[in-house]
Parts: sequence; C-alpha cells; structure tokens
Amino acid sequence: MNNFKLKVQKVEQTCLFELTWGKGQQLSCKLTYPQSLTTVYQEWQRIYLSFYKSSLRGRLEEGGGIAPPPIDWHARLVQAEAKLLYEFHFWLHSAELFEIRRTIANSLLLTTNNQQESSELPNIVNVFLTCEPLELARLPWETWEIGAEFSTNMGRVSIIRMPKDIRQENNQSKISKFARKKPRILAILGDDTGLNFQSDKQAVLSCNKIAEIKFIGWQPGSSVSELKENICANLADEQGWDVLFFAGHSNETQLTGGELAIAPNTSLSISEIIPYLQIAQAKGLQFAIFNSCSGINIAESLINLGLSQVVVIREPIHNAVAQAFLVKFLQVLAAHKNVQEAMVTACQYLKLEHSLTYPSAFLIPSLFCHPKAILFHIPTSGWKQKIQQILPTKTEAIVFTTLIFISLLHPVQNFLLEKRIITQAVYRQLTTQIPQSNHPPVLLVQIDEESISQARIADPKPMDRTYLAKLIDKLSALNARVVGIDYLLDRPLGKGDRILNQSLQSAVKKQPNPIWFVFASVQNHDSKWLTVLPEIANKNWSFQGYINLTHWYVEPIFPKSNTNFKLPFSYTLALAYKVNIQGLPQKQLIQPKLSSQSEFIWQLNDYLETFTQKNYKTLLSPRAQVQEVTKFSYNWGQTWLQPILDFSIPPEQVYQAISAWQLLKTAPNSSELSNIKQQVIMIVPGGYGEAGVFQEGQDNYALPNAISYWLKTKQQNPQRRFTGGEAHAYMFHHFINSWIVIPIPDLWLIAVAALLGKIIVLANLKHPLQGVILLIAIAIYGIVSLQVYLTFAILLPWFLPAIMITVYILPRLIRKKTYASN
Repeated sequence: MNNFKLKVQKVEQTCLFELTWGKGQQLSCKLTYPQSLTTVYQEWQRIYLSFYKSSLRGRLEEGGGIAPPPIDWHARLVQAEAKLLYEFHFWLHSAELFEIRRTIANSLLLTTNNQQESSELPNIVNVFLTCEPLELARLPWETWEIGAEFSTNMGRVSIIRMPKDIRQENNQSKISKFARKKPRILAILGDDTGLNFQSDKQAVLSCNKIAEIKFIGWQPGSSVSELKENICANLADEQGWDVLFFAGHSNETQLTGGELAIAPNTSLSISEIIPYLQIAQAKGLQFAIFNSCSGINIAESLINLGLSQVVVIREPIHNAVAQAFLVKFLQVLAAHKNVQEAMVTACQYLKLEHSLTYPSAFLIPSLFCHPKAILFHIPTSGWKQKIQQILPTKTEAIVFTTLIFISLLHPVQNFLLEKRIITQAVYRQLTTQIPQSNHPPVLLVQIDEESISQARIADPKPMDRTYLAKLIDKLSALNARVVGIDYLLDRPLGKGDRILNQSLQSAVKKQPNPIWFVFASVQNHDSKWLTVLPEIANKNWSFQGYINLTHWYVEPIFPKSNTNFKLPFSYTLALAYKVNIQGLPQKQLIQPKLSSQSEFIWQLNDYLETFTQKNYKTLLSPRAQVQEVTKFSYNWGQTWLQPILDFSIPPEQVYQAISAWQLLKTAPNSSELSNIKQQVIMIVPGGYGEAGVFQEGQDNYALPNAISYWLKTKQQNPQRRFTGGEAHAYMFHHFINSWIVIPIPDLWLIAVAALLGKIIVLANLKHPLQGVILLIAIAIYGIVSLQVYLTFAILLPWFLPAIMITVYILPRLIRKKTYASN
C-alpha cells in the first residue's frame, strides 16, 4: 500500500503543508489560510447544533429545552454544508497544492496492496493527516477528493487521521500470540441520560456469531466507585480484548485526553484509565470505536499510547444518527471488511441514504490510525478463511478460465504437443540422451510411387494382391519371423486373393521357423469391424490388429474388455516380436499351424498364461493399459493420461525403411537385410497419393515437427509426408521397449500453478530480485520437466502453467518496480 504522511500546520494566517512518503521523498508548500473558511465552519456548526439540538451524545453549554423558532433548520443546514464544502475544497484546490495533489493521485497507479490484489478491491492510497491546531482538525478533511481533477479511476485516496505526537510504538506486532478463535469485544455503555442505547446494543449483538461480546455499564443503584473499578478491571481482563466500544456522552478536554460520561454527573477521563488501556493493548486490544461526541482528543490520546486505530465522531452527534452510523459500520465489519472500509461505507450510507433525514451527518466520523498499524478486520474462521484467501481475483479467474478452456481444445493440445516434442528432441541431442541400438527393431517395407510404377500397377487402391504375394515370398526366402501387413484385405479380388493365400500358407508351413502374420483391421464409421477375408488368411493361424490412429497417441489396451475387443496393430506385432523373436518365455515355442481349430490369439493367450501367468493383454508394460481417468476423460472428448508417440527419438533408432521394389531386388545375403531375423517387418503404404482406407491420402500426414528436425540433421527431405506405417513403427517401438510416455493434462498443471501462484502472493515475499527469481524458477522447471520426460517418461506441461503462475505474480512485481523507480 502506498502511504503518505501529510502534516498541515497553521501559523497565524499561513498553513504549511508537508508531504512525506517512500524513502525520504518529501514536498512542502505554504498556503494562506482564508479567514472565511473559519467563518463558514462556525456558521455551519451553529446551524448543525441548532438542527440536532436534542438527544446529543455530548454536553452543550447552552443545553436545555427551548421552543424551536419558526426556522427551517434543515434547509439552512443543507445550505451551510454546501457553502462549507465549497470554501474548503476551493482552498484545497489552490495552485500551491498542485504538486502535492498530483503526487498522491499518481500513486494510485502504483499501489501494491496485497490485500487488494487478492480481493480485487480498488487500489487505495492512504494519506495520514496531522492537523495543528485543533481548529484545522475540526474541518471535514475526509471529503477531500484528491484524485478527482486527474480523472483517474484506478482507486481512491483515503484520509486517515494521525495525532502530531505518538510516543508509543504500535502493538500489533505482538498480537499474534493472542490469536483467538473469535475476537472479543468489550462494550461500555455510558450515561444514558436523554439517550436510548437499545439500538446500539442490538447492533453490537448482531456480531455475536463471529465475536465474543461483553457489556458493562452503569446500573441504577450501583456506586460510582464500583462502576469505575468494574470498567478498569474489565479493561485489564486476563483474556484480553480485540475491540473496545463506548456509547454515551463524551467531550474534549485539553489536559486529560478527553472524558467519558459513565454515569449521571460522573465522567471518567482517558488519563485515569491509561494503565488499564495499556494492559488491554498488551493483551491484544487493536481497535476502539467511540460512538459519542467530540472525540478528537480521545482518539489522539489513544493513538499516542500506541493503539492501532480509533473511530470517533468529531462533533456532537444526535442519538439516532449515532445509531444509524453504528449499525452500518458493524454490518460492514461483520462482513470481514476492515475498519477503513467500514467507516467509508457507513459515511456513504449516511450521505446517500439519509441525507434528507440526517444532513451533514456523513461529515463528522473520522478514523485515527497509528502509521505502522495494519487495518483491523474480523478474520473469517478456519477453513472458510483459508478458502477465501486462495480464491482468485476477478482477473485471475478470467485468465484461469481462459487457459482451462484453451487447454481443452484439440488444436491447441496438438500444437503444444508438437512444440514440446521438438523441444525434447533438441534437448535429447544437446544432452546426448538418444537411445542407441545395434539395429532398429522394425523394417518398413514401403510400397511407394516407384514400387507401383515398376510393378505397373494401374490402380493401387486396393493394392494388387499378387504384388503383396511377391513381397511375402521374398520375406519368406529371407527368413523373416514376424510380418505385419498394413493393408485392409476385406474385399475379394478373385485370382489375386488365391495367389496371396498360397504365399501366406507357404510362409506359415515353412520350417523350422514359420512366419507369424498380423493383418490389418479397421473399425468403420458405423463401429463395425472390417477384417481380412477368410479366403486370404484364417484367424486360426494369424493375428489381426486395428490400424485406426488417434493423432500421435499410443492406442490404449483395455485389459478388462470383452472378447470382441481388437488389439492395436502395433501391439499385436509387439506380442509376436516378444514371443517369436525374443523368445519370451524361454519355453517350447508355440507356432501357427494351418490345421489349428482355434484362433491363434487364444492359443497364444493359453501359452502365456501357462508360462508367464499373464495374458496377451497384460504381457507388455502395464502403462500401456488404459487408466480409469483416461476412460472418464473420453466422455468429455479428452485423452487424459493417454500415452503419446515419442518423436523425440530419431527415426533411425525406431525403424529401417526400404522400398518394396528394392526389397524384391535385394540378394538373400545382402548386408542391408542382415538383421531381418531379429526385426518385425511391416508392409506399409509408402506415401503414394491414393493411400488410405476410407479416402485417398488418408494414410499421409503432415510431418511432425520433431521428425522434420531429425531429417534436417541428417540432411534428408524435411518436406515429405509422414505415413501411418511410420506411426505404427513408433508405437511398436514403445511397446517392446516399455517406453510409454504419459502426458499430464495441461488442465491439472494450470490448477497447480494457480494454487502455487496464490500461495506465493499470499506469502508476500519481498526479495529485491523477485522478478529474476520468477524467471529463473520457470526456466528451471522447464529444464526439470525436460529431464523428467527422459528419465520417467512423464510429460509435464510447461507453457500454459507458466502463463498461469506469471499472471498471479508478474502484475505485483511490475507495480513494485514502477513504484520503486518513482
């Protein structure tokens, strides 16, 4: 909070204004005091007392019941009020005060009140005003609208009064040890001669749910000495008090700090109870409110003793006005607002709601405060307080909601994922954390444009079955062990089907190592499965796996699904690789047989359950199995925790590619295919235009950023298309290596960042390099998240959470920096 101290001292007919703030900054000027201001004030006061001549909470020298003259005192008071404010504001608007007014108004732009940041209230600049002599202090300084002429709507300037002498330090720093479940209020009801305290009592009792309240006061039949002893004893109560309230008659006194009428014809001066007030302060007393008349001396005396803040009425006040003010004041205080907000609201209430009934009443309340005090408020209790503290401000809520909405959009998710994976690729290369293998586990046999051209295939959709048969024969001759065919063979093509079937059966019958085949299946738009024709391949000696792809995500495994559930194409190939090539388990190997009477997948399942106590859905990494939260997110169109394809691994570590025409011409002893017995072979479309199941080009994708990066490092074509076969190869790689990267949803980390940002703001750290620390912390988190990805296969979002935490912290840092520079 930006705090200014303004001292106004009148010497003869000259007023000296001294403004101090910050780290020794100060401004001063001299201004002639207009005698007319004293005249209009005295006239206003005379008419004010004439209007409110009965039921005043003060002793007037000219008291008594006098028949009211036939004068419209209400109209006279309204006119006198307008004239007083005009003369007062005209004087304060003098050119000599321009620099002081501008300095205070400009600070509205620089306010860094932490409480207001968390509650989204307008910025408040407090001006601690000291006036000397008392003649100046009686003027309504609270009505001075300092920022009005500069057309700033950034907040308000609030006048808080401060005595010229403050001998004791503020006691709030020692109050934390007196923290109570409920604040304690001591209410002293004074002499009620001519008054009615029933409304005061009801107003105070309205706070009984959030505060502990005790009433004391004069009772008929009690002695004055007993009353004074009771007041003093309660002030020094061992449990202490948070708030002191007094209702009744009071007056100013020059030597004793003001006096309180506690019983008929009996007053108690502030100087008499100073020792007991000091005990009350030591035990936690923070705030006092005197709902009585002429309280300037009282307030100055208490602040001089070190009390945090005091609300008083500067002028005599009518009983009904005092009660209306108190009711509104306590309503706001009970809503956990501070005393400054409560007083401003109560004065506005009198001005706007009761101007016709109680004219000029809003001019007379004042808040006196120790300059080092924190404004008192009744804290919310327990978990409600904690929740209220962490609730976002309006700006924070808007940004939070916007980021959450953005994080749920698939185009944004895909974009951020692309950028993150290419960053991981760069980080892998810079830190030399690229996985190395003697040979890639996959051989992609790509039927590309050149292969189609050389084979003289007029229409590659559907692919010529005899050409596929030639590739099968060649792979069988090269002793391949596992072959996946990424072509949907669901429609009959006559002679070509028979030729392909013969080649497949020959490969299955080959001894000692028959080929394990995996064929493509697809779920169409009607959720029906399209599978390989039984005339081409029988499920009793081959596998099937679906080739549908979710954009760069690993297809999940549903371990508890029904028997009709299809496995992903790449997962089925991984099963075949683990058992037929890696020999898991090390037992008598199961082999496909043309004479089998049950589906080969169930034969494999029985084999695995016998020797591994696992089944075909649980053999590989458990992280590949779908999570419950992932299934839940599907209902909302999301893919929370569904593993991703890790393109940060270079393609050459994942697969070896060869064109189909080159494969057919390769010699059996070629070094290029020397590892074919340890590889899974995928026969896939190689990027020709017609490739796709439901529409042409469906199998060709834009090149992922990370793949483009790796191609550039190898000086290969970074503009080519990325095929579905390559995606299957990456998926297969992840399954066999148990490299399943789980992405944490942006939404989750945005929420964590918001909470962390709020905690940092509430902690109110005051390190001079907060901005630098914030940037370093965000950078460190980014680096840590990159390494967590490589070490634990967990993708922690960075970009959107970084924006979220910056939104919480950066505005506060900017305002502090701006303020410091000024």
